[in-house]
Amino acid sequence: MKSTDRRYRVNEIFASLQGEGFHTGTASVFLRMSGCNRRCPFCDTDFTSFREMSASEIVSEVSAFKPRHLVLTGGEPLLQADNELISALKNAGFTIAVETNGTLPVPDGIDWVTCSPKQPPLAIDRIDELKIVFDGNDPEAIRNSLPTARHHFLQPLSCSNTQAVVDYILANPHWRLSLQTHKLIDIR
Repeated sequence: MKSTDRRYRVNEIFASLQGEGFHTGTASVFLRMSGCNRRCPFCDTDFTSFREMSASEIVSEVSAFKPRHLVLTGGEPLLQADNELISALKNAGFTIAVETNGTLPVPDGIDWVTCSPKQPPLAIDRIDELKIVFDGNDPEAIRNSLPTARHHFLQPLSCSNTQAVVDYILANPHWRLSLQTHKLIDIR
């Protein structure tokens, strides 16, 4: 199979505002890939449905939107993201952010890496933003087991434990709060 014949399993493509973490409020195009190598009980994403698309078809569809900040998400997008897709998106003028569970190395060309680790083994080799869904786990142990990140966020588990997260951050002020603002303001 030639590299130009590669098909990617795409769950959905849409434009919205980034709702979580460092880039909250940024106009973005979301490229949600299908498939994941984890089955987290709190996951709110349907990543099982998909349509197969080539890199050029993906670029054509994401280019129809005005924002040039692209969030590569999933499921686990690094199961599919490769040099062909990343190069095609970069050549189309996109800044690329990825949201990953940290189980795979990050390909070259990604501008921003958000790691939301769930469980070992982890293989990520670089992180800009560490975002941990706080479920009573030990964020410090997780943080210390990963490459150094510039920004550290804790996110309540579906807003069910927000006070516990606030209390933790007050006691550990190197963490910042990340809310799923897209859910709070009812946007996609």
